[in-house]
Amino acid sequence: MRLFAAVLPPPEVADELAAEVDRLKRLPGAEALRWTGRPGWHYTIAFYGEVEDDVVPALSERLARAAHRTPPFALAVAGGGQFGHGRALWAGADGDLDTLRLLADRAEAAARKAGLPMGEHRRYKAHLTVARSRDAVQVRPYVALLAEFASRSWTVGELALVRSNLPTSGVPGEQPRYEAVARWELGAGG
Repeated sequence: MRLFAAVLPPPEVADELAAEVDRLKRLPGAEALRWTGRPGWHYTIAFYGEVEDDVVPALSERLARAAHRTPPFALAVAGGGQFGHGRALWAGADGDLDTLRLLADRAEAAARKAGLPMGEHRRYKAHLTVARSRDAVQVRPYVALLAEFASRSWTVGELALVRSNLPTSGVPGEQPRYEAVARWELGAGG
């Protein structure tokens, strides 16, 4: 199954981001982007790709340890940017980014210890994808509006292991479906 570790914004923060995305969708050219829906909003902290079923228990055990060793921390959706010359538009994060990066490093280490190949280690960049495009799109106006956006702050209290179910229908614009297959409370181990 296709898995990643994530931090999920609470419903009230997703409501605020939804209002901002609605504003972005009214900009000229917005139809050139495929907008992600609320169920797809998350901060991926470690992407694992296809994981064999027999590896999931070891990965889960190590992610639980990583979560328990990491204290709860404050976070807000704030700012934004792009990847790939307008192929991905994202909202950023503000708050205790050092602890978020620590959790990301621990989630990556958990995968390595469980035997998953993680490739080259890169410094974690917090982003929540709000839109994608197959082609390069001029997203400067969207990034400018996102730069002004900041949600309320919340206390991140859990780490989620999320399964990504990719579209299979071939219907243009169909979004992946995400389901949390496990959740661990942060700081539970003292």
